Amino acid sequence: MLQGLTPLLVCWMLLYGLYFHLMSEQSAGPEQFVKKPNFIIILADDIGWGDLDVNQPEHKSNNTPHLNLMAQQGLRFLDFHSPASTCSPSRASILTGRYGLRNGVTHNFAVGSLGGLPLSEITLPQLLQQAGYYTAMIGKWHLGHNGPYGPTKRGFDYYLGVPYSNDMGCTDVPGYDLPQCPACESSRPRITGLRRSQHKGRDCYSRVGLPLIENSSIVQQPLNLWTLTQQYQSAALRIIHDARERGQPYFLYIALAHMHVPLAPPIATSSLENQVYSASLREMDGLVGSIRSASHADDTLIWFTGDNGPWEQKCQYAGNAGPFKGKWQTKRGGGSAKRTTWEGGHRVPTVAYWPGVIRANSTSSAMLSGMDIFPTLLSLAGVKPPTDRRYDGIDVTSVLLHGKQTGHKVLFHPNSGAAGQFGDLQAVRAGKYKTFYMTGAAQACGGAIGTQELHDPPLIFDLEHDPAEETPLKFGTPEYQVIAERVARWREALLWDIATDKSVSMADYTTDESQVPCCEPTHPVCRCL
Repeated sequence: MLQGLTPLLVCWMLLYGLYFHLMSEQSAGPEQFVKKPNFIIILADDIGWGDLDVNQPEHKSNNTPHLNLMAQQGLRFLDFHSPASTCSPSRASILTGRYGLRNGVTHNFAVGSLGGLPLSEITLPQLLQQAGYYTAMIGKWHLGHNGPYGPTKRGFDYYLGVPYSNDMGCTDVPGYDLPQCPACESSRPRITGLRRSQHKGRDCYSRVGLPLIENSSIVQQPLNLWTLTQQYQSAALRIIHDARERGQPYFLYIALAHMHVPLAPPIATSSLENQVYSASLREMDGLVGSIRSASHADDTLIWFTGDNGPWEQKCQYAGNAGPFKGKWQTKRGGGSAKRTTWEGGHRVPTVAYWPGVIRANSTSSAMLSGMDIFPTLLSLAGVKPPTDRRYDGIDVTSVLLHGKQTGHKVLFHPNSGAAGQFGDLQAVRAGKYKTFYMTGAAQACGGAIGTQELHDPPLIFDLEHDPAEETPLKFGTPEYQVIAERVARWREALLWDIATDKSVSMADYTTDESQVPCCEPTHPVCRCL
């Protein structure tokens, strides 16, 4: 049959046949664990853009040496944004690639929440799990903890962590959570009700022990925050080791709450105000370093980012937003970081590390979002997302692998608990310009809350020349007019797109105090109050 063909043509035909044979082998099914890259997503809570040492080298701090090394050996993002500026909405958008107005999660879930991320939403771990990945999560979930809303019901094979923020429950040995709350009321009989109270200016839970959950069972309540980091580290290293032994690709999502409420004892520094937060950064960074070392020999992408900016009402216990001060707001009173649409609320430190794949010591100025993690990891894994819904994240593989500087042309920032309605698209970023339609109503250090203001015409800042968002463009100038009209059209287009999107979900924010996570009281390491 091959007679009459040139040797070169025969060679090409054989190679072509070999190619299709290999492709058919790859499509034989996930059980064969076809070689795919591993993914580790590390999400830090309430971390400021300036908390990463290499983002502000002039400060000469040494709180994040392992992250510094990852940045030097990988890719550091300069213009990366959390999808929202508070916990639940940001996490929902990262795992679905969709704005909160689409996935239904526009504000935080509570201790007694009955619902969570709507069951109609398809998550990143679900799709990777179907593609043969072992999927595991460690840390703060905060997307619903009752019934079908827990992590192991939403695509994770394994879970170890706290169902919500670590300040949403009491412990027996307080001291990590600052400002400090009292210990659990362990000497009193079991009483129903959450009993939130004010203690030294902060809300405290005194009758709900903070639970540690493994898969779907409470294994400790109240948990011991002083040993939590070591438990997380042991679990992460075990997951990485076991997946390597099986030859199975893995997706590991680690959501650390070190910055949400400082979790580490102080270190010796000259400034008492900086001790606690610096210690928390170092403890978090040490955990990141252990994970990097454990996965270094594997084909593993580690993507570190934040869920939102610093919680500035915690004053000396809050992070550093760097140059993104939101000065227009702070001069008028009120906060300009977490919960707001000012840059300090959503511009977060971000590093991607993949030895031998991502070019070392590189930076990207592309405007990107945490929503981009969803389509990018699916693309790298060779998985196509469902076509029955619309997405807001974009595949940034070319940014990671080829150094391209192309990101979002427009990025929308939703209200996450400050002025106006939850989820409203109150700020729009277009190139170097940032447009605000509403500001105010977020608490600053000292308790001041800025006045809610509706801006018509909107405020517009040039972030290239004014990263502190201090002086808006003058109304009526040609530059202002062009940007204002262009942004208004984009905003209206997205709102219309969401209004006509049949895949839009609605989260259930109903609460019931009888449904708070509560372990079996007779268990030796559990106590429900």
